[in-house]
Amino acid sequence: MHIELNPDKRYYSIGEVSKAFNVNTSLIRFWDKEFDILKPKKNAKGNRMFTPEDVKNLLLIYHLVKERGFTLDGAKTHLKEGQKKTLDKFEIISKLETVKAQLLNIKNQL
Repeated sequence: MHIELNPDKRYYSIGEVSKAFNVNTSLIRFWDKEFDILKPKKNAKGNRMFTPEDVKNLLLIYHLVKERGFTLDGAKTHLKEGQKKTLDKFEIISKLETVKAQLLNIKNQL
């Protein structure tokens, strides 16, 4: 899954995040409670506002739980033990998927 972050945007609403991940907002709220790595701010109404860093961490959680089939406890342990290493690998995979998509697009235009 690849999500484009707007470099000018400082916060994303839970609706924007859930739509980008194609999941219910309740799942995002649940992950927020379960994973200490997520630290969204809350606005005056109490709505969660996710930073670009939160979105990157959600991408990592999504990858571990939805794509690799980790349990929540397994994902938590994995994040605590090897967060930097996992994040580096995930970022490399994401960049390679972007390059692949661009190359396929170029191929289709030929």
